[in-house]
Amino acid sequence: MHIFSENELKQIQDLQKHVGVFFENQALITQAFTHASYLNENRGKLGQNNERLEFLGDAVLQIVVSRYLYDKFPEMPEGQLSKIRASIVCEPSLVHFSNQLCFGDYIFLGKGEERSGGRTRASLLADLFEAFVGALYLDQGFPAVISFFERIVFPKINEGGFDDVADYKTQLQEEVQKDHVGTLEYKIVHESGPPHNRIFESCVYLNEKLLGSGSGKTKKEAEQYAAKKALDQF
Repeated sequence: MHIFSENELKQIQDLQKHVGVFFENQALITQAFTHASYLNENRGKLGQNNERLEFLGDAVLQIVVSRYLYDKFPEMPEGQLSKIRASIVCEPSLVHFSNQLCFGDYIFLGKGEERSGGRTRASLLADLFEAFVGALYLDQGFPAVISFFERIVFPKINEGGFDDVADYKTQLQEEVQKDHVGTLEYKIVHESGPPHNRIFESCVYLNEKLLGSGSGKTKKEAEQYAAKKALDQF
């Protein structure tokens, strides 16, 4: 249970009106929009931050998107389905959906996180979208999540927004081979976050020269974004 002010509770009500989704359990939607920094700075508030909901939401997101792609593309091989799914559930796409819904305007942040630009931080916005999905699943089950995705996620798939799935590592390798300029090497240089929600940072080097760096929720995703940055050098 959360003990929040009337203004804070109104913020949660405004959020639900804005999104067009109304929760039966208000504690769940409140938890989804409560960042750890907020509870750390407001010890009088009862409740949990949204990290556990992020964990659940990530799994729900994966299964709902997987089922949709499975039905929509009956002839598509597993490898291509996996690539399209990865492009939908990756951080940039989740940030896009979160921004589309103005989620950053509604999250409860600590003052330090607020000052450091937390409302627009990509990792926070991606996690926030996952937390919302997890909360919605707990509150109303898969039918409500699917209905929500039919408005927010599936239209972008139907518009072809993920048809051209870029494999930046392959593109970079082709550029290097074309110019015969050396050998690429990827290194994971940093890991952060709790075990269920790790963030990896990768760097790509050409003949020991740093070309680019990127971060992601898996080592492969981090390497892809590092390669994307490196492609700018070519």
